[in-house]
Amino acid sequence: MKNSEIIELSTEELVAKLGEEKAQLTKLKFAHAVSAIENPTRITKVRKDIARLNTELTKRKAEAASN
Repeated sequence: MKNSEIIELSTEELVAKLGEEKAQLTKLKFAHAVSAIENPTRITKVRKDIARLNTELTKRKAEAASN
């Protein structure tokens, strides 16, 4: 997910997407622990997407607090 796509989402959509990504990360970790997954770099991509979503949420909370 690109930053431009994340910025276009509403705050509610960000929270929902963050929950989905965390669930996906958990599934990937379990699948990788049981047997090696086909593309282990997906774990890294999902982690980075979660970080991007958290960054945007934090930025919006800071803007709301300053107003």
